[in-house]
Amino acid sequence: MIRDQEGLAALLEDVRVWVREVAIPAEDTVEAQDQVPEELVEDMRRRGFFGWSIPEQYGGAGLTCEELVLAAMELSQAATAFRARVGTNTGIGSEALVADGTEEQKSRYLPALARGEITGCFALTEPEAGSDATALTTSARRDGDHYVLNGTKCYITNAPIAGLFTVMARTDPDNLTAGGISAFLVEAGTPGLSVGPAYKKMGQAGSPVSEVYFEDCRVPAANLIGGVEGQGFVTAMKVLNKQRLHLSALCTGPAMRMLDEALSHASQRRQFGRPVAEFQLVQAMIADMQTEIHAARALILDTARKRDDGGDVKLEASMCKYFASEMCGRVADRAVQIFGGAGYVADYSCIERLYRDVRLFRLYEGTSQIHQLNIAKLTLRQASQRLAR
Repeated sequence: MIRDQEGLAALLEDVRVWVREVAIPAEDTVEAQDQVPEELVEDMRRRGFFGWSIPEQYGGAGLTCEELVLAAMELSQAATAFRARVGTNTGIGSEALVADGTEEQKSRYLPALARGEITGCFALTEPEAGSDATALTTSARRDGDHYVLNGTKCYITNAPIAGLFTVMARTDPDNLTAGGISAFLVEAGTPGLSVGPAYKKMGQAGSPVSEVYFEDCRVPAANLIGGVEGQGFVTAMKVLNKQRLHLSALCTGPAMRMLDEALSHASQRRQFGRPVAEFQLVQAMIADMQTEIHAARALILDTARKRDDGGDVKLEASMCKYFASEMCGRVADRAVQIFGGAGYVADYSCIERLYRDVRLFRLYEGTSQIHQLNIAKLTLRQASQRLAR
């Protein structure tokens, strides 16, 4: 749902110009320093990038799902670090609050998240609980007006710079199902909370990811999201269903960028006396890239509109994330092929970096294999329901 076509067009143009004139020229600096320079982070704050999906009443832009994915496709055409820097605030790091937080919790934290004054992160994954999210062992024991958290989280995006952690922990040790899990808001600096050093990763330089440790970490009971125990997994699934749509758009933007880069290179690079763009096998790769990008974009926008209309998009969100992340990997591979040796050498093009950056898309927010299982399960369930009528 697009509420204001003219206003949205202005926002998208602002992001498009910023990406082209500010972010892309800074990509080498981000790669070399392994961080987004603070002056660029401040620029993103001023432009409201951190609050895109946070409701207007809390200082955000209140973008609908359709508006959010369109904006994400523009921002993600720059190096992944830029969208990751704001992405937890405008996605996975604030959505639990938006979806299920109490009014007091929303009023306390969402305005600061929208302004980018604090960075949020979502701490669900553990060393033994990834695809099987219900297997988490981080515990939260009630002690008077507090909960005491103990456990370890891993692969948490923006944890090294986060000011607010959304944490999934088991409040009922006797209930090993999803019903024993609750969600908490933990502020950085809380005694017993510590963060490990940022991982050295294959790609996505400038996007810090690390482990998070809880050792007798005392969290006020008022920071139990929604004020109700046992609802944490339900909250996590709400977060992930929207985030999978958001991430699908964030997979599509880099693919669009790589196609543009490949078209430019193929038009200028000459072999056998003519541009390589005139060779039919190169044209076949271009056709496949263009077709898959359009298919992903159409699927994402259709699903975003359905979600905005109040529809259940569990199946479609899973299909979006699966298809868009796999599509982006195929586009990256073809882009390297079109560039030839220049696509493998960092000195000559951005393609080498983008190829490494986008590999992670097929792993987080559910691996491709988990989404295949989820899509099949939901499809079979729908078929069974039809047959039972």
